[in-house]
Amino acid sequence: MISATAPDAEERPEGTGGTLRRILLALVHVGTLGLLAELYLLDHTGSLTQWIPFLCLLPGLASAASVALEPSPIRLRVFRGLMVGFVAAGLLGLILHFKGNMEFELERNSSLGGLGLVWESLRGATPTLAPGALLQLGLVGLAYTFRHPRLRSAVK
Repeated sequence: MISATAPDAEERPEGTGGTLRRILLALVHVGTLGLLAELYLLDHTGSLTQWIPFLCLLPGLASAASVALEPSPIRLRVFRGLMVGFVAAGLLGLILHFKGNMEFELERNSSLGGLGLVWESLRGATPTLAPGALLQLGLVGLAYTFRHPRLRSAVK
């Protein structure tokens, strides 16, 4: 028989909520390591703006590891803030990649305009949608913190 004071499944580590939360955090770890490796291998360091993802990913990885060890309210809030930074940096990257491609396409063909310019910019030399991976990782991290039981108990 279930007691009226029994914690819901999300608060029990063995419950479905706890399992999904661990999977989400594992995805953040694996995705962050993968992006760091890819950016390093691509030598994504040619300008100051190319360092932005590194400056997000490294503290994000450390914070994710910290949360995995002990998901205290303060660690969860720091992690959440860094995940918002992932989303913002991903959006900025999408804009910068698109803008760079647009400038490149206009240098190649100054008569391009409208949808033709947009299409060629999306398909340009710099992978326009690549920064979306950083944005996506941020959203996964935010999903991990959504209604986290340790944050809920800290508010009471």
